[in-house]
Amino acid sequence: MEIFSEYYNYFRYLHYLFFISWMAMLFYQPRLYVYHAENYDKPDYVKVVEVMEYKMYKYIGYPALIGSFATGVLIILAMPDLLKMGYIHLKLLVVVLMAAYHFSLGYYMRELKAGRCKRTGMFFRAYNEVPTVAMLIIIWMIVFKPF
Repeated sequence: MEIFSEYYNYFRYLHYLFFISWMAMLFYQPRLYVYHAENYDKPDYVKVVEVMEYKMYKYIGYPALIGSFATGVLIILAMPDLLKMGYIHLKLLVVVLMAAYHFSLGYYMRELKAGRCKRTGMFFRAYNEVPTVAMLIIIWMIVFKPF
């Protein structure tokens, strides 16, 4: 859409800010789950971690996710020819997988709070690597545009 094209760089700027915020949450949230899973025997400590988990997820994660998606749509509206480039399709697929990962973190947060989560701190340490791989793929696609 012609009306959006003049704002393309502003949309990209905002997109990067939201993406960085979202990645910060995706990196840190599983680390909180490590602390939670490894300290069930310390209820006062767990209460503090639960507050951190909730605030990180709700007040940083969700706005950043929504902002990333909204500005991504605006970028595509401003430059619809992006959809003709192969790399963007892989990037979008990885973004959808990251959103699924984001929602899985919400599931684990609820399970941990309810005391039903059987996952260990070691699991969450490994699970914490998922967004790193996703970020590496996304940035590779943006910088090198291989397809």
